[in-house]
This record gives sequence, C-alpha cells and structure tokens, in this order.
Amino acid sequence: MRIGKQDAPFTAICTSDAESIRVRGHDLCGEIIGKMDFTSYFWLLVTGTAPTPTQKFFADAVLAAIAEHGLVPSVVATRMTYAAAPEAFHGAVAAGLLGCGSVVLGSAEVAGRFLADVVAGGDAEAAVRALRAEKKAIPGFGHPQHSGGDPRANLLLQLAAEHGIEGPHIAALNAVGTCLPAVIGRPLPVNVNGAIPAVMLDVGFPLAALKGISLLARTASLIAHLQEESERPIGFMLSGAAAAAISYDGP
Repeated sequence: MRIGKQDAPFTAICTSDAESIRVRGHDLCGEIIGKMDFTSYFWLLVTGTAPTPTQKFFADAVLAAIAEHGLVPSVVATRMTYAAAPEAFHGAVAAGLLGCGSVVLGSAEVAGRFLADVVAGGDAEAAVRALRAEKKAIPGFGHPQHSGGDPRANLLLQLAAEHGIEGPHIAALNAVGTCLPAVIGRPLPVNVNGAIPAVMLDVGFPLAALKGISLLARTASLIAHLQEESERPIGFMLSGAAAAAISYDGP
C-alpha cells in the first residue's frame, strides 16, 4: 500500500559493496576516516558537500554553544530515566531528545523559520505584530536566566561580524530586535536559539535540518550526564525534589 506522494526510489547519501563504502561520493575508508573531522563529516552528510573553513568554524561554534546548560528539562528527563532503567542507556538518551521542542532546545528551528519568513517578507515589524496578535512569543528573543543578554548569542553574533558572514538572516534578527520596544513595550535580548539559526542560515546550512544541530549537540551532553549518573547518581534525588516542591491540591 502506498501512502502519500512518493518520488523515485533513490538515495544519494550512502552505498556499499563487499569491498567499499561510499558516503556522499567519498570513499569512507580512503577519504573520510582519519582524514575528515566529525563536524565536517556531519556537514557533508547533511548537505552533500564538505564545508568551507568558515562553515566548519561556525558549525563547531554553535554545536559547542548549545550542547550544555546544566540541569535543563532534557537532562533531567535523561538522568531520571537512567535511574529508573539503567539497562536502557539508549532509552535515557532518547528521553532527553524527545523534549527537543518548540519551547526548549528545539526552538532554534522555530526561530529559523521565523527569520526566513522575515527575510522573505521584508517587514520585521509586521512579522512581530502578527505574532503578538496571536499572543505568541517572539522566537529567538528573551531568556529566563540571561535576562541581561545571552552570552552565547552575543559571542556567536560577534564572531559572525568578525568573520564577515553577516547576511540576510542576521539582518532580520537585528531588525526584529530593533522593533521590539515599539511593538511590545520593552527590549528583549537575543537568545542562543535566535543566534544559531541566524548564523547557520547565513553560512548556508539548510533550514530543514536546523533542529539537527540541537539534537546532535545535546546528544553529546546527555551521554556525559549519563556517564556521571552511573558514577554519581542524582536521578532519584531529582524525582524527590520534584515531589517536595509540588503541593497536592486535589480532593
């Protein structure tokens, strides 16, 4: 049974035979292993071409920026899952990644689509007013902890300026920030999930794969938390702290 529209049955990512494996047209053993770093390999896998030095630099930068931020929801979910099921390392990683959504961690994708719409429409203020009319938050702006400015975002945008890669998406991000006081009555700082898509889209990373940046980076961090959880467990402490913090008000 066929479901949905299907194109011709082809893939351009990888093929193999008894003697070799080819990834995006490159011999895995002859051209990649021991010769290409993982960030470049990731870029090659996603886009089909090896990154330029500038593209690799910013891919490295954003992966480092989003990998770790303490006991955030994805980490808590991972550590509590591992505490309950230590045999399911992969399940604990998955538990954390499943929380990569429009509010936390995965919001870079939402901000990226918003910035792409602003670039296409050419009117940042109109785009912001449309969101406010729907009572929606402004993607890529504001942070509950870094209310005075997200240091990760500030550094990424500074690096973009220093490397001369500021393009239409960073311009759109700046335009949105400029119009916020007039529209919502106060300024909001750019957060890391606003800076990441602005920078990555301007260096040529595909919009549809933006969430993959957050997923890949946070996977590394979740593995680190699971290693620590296996040696210094806090998963059940987190559960106990949650129970102590929440009061029952039912019948």
